[in-house]
Amino acid sequence: VQLVESGGGLVQAGGSLRLSCAASGRTFSSYAMAWFRQAPGKEREFVAATSWGGGATFYTDSVKGRFTISRDNAKNAFYLQMNSLKPEDTAVYYCAAADRLVPPRTPQAYDSWGQGIQVTVSS
Repeated sequence: VQLVESGGGLVQAGGSLRLSCAASGRTFSSYAMAWFRQAPGKEREFVAATSWGGGATFYTDSVKGRFTISRDNAKNAFYLQMNSLKPEDTAVYYCAAADRLVPPRTPQAYDSWGQGIQVTVSS
């Protein structure tokens, strides 16, 4: 699966952004999909994930209630709606795909990655 992110940028604290990830290649609908992020000097961390059917979603505690992950298998795309953004959300965000029923939280478990997109939240 090839992945391409879009929708990043600069936003003030409290604002919103919507990230998109377009997938191509193998059967997208059979993959679990996730968003990770990596801030300068820090390890890549799990943000959110959705199961292959979209019926189950998972979030890291710091984004619960603010971020929403969704997918549209008909369009081979999935999304991350980010609301109430904070400066600590600033990072490069990556979408990732894993040939799993239940999405893992560790980056090593993912088979495909996008190139990453910058999200900057100013205070």
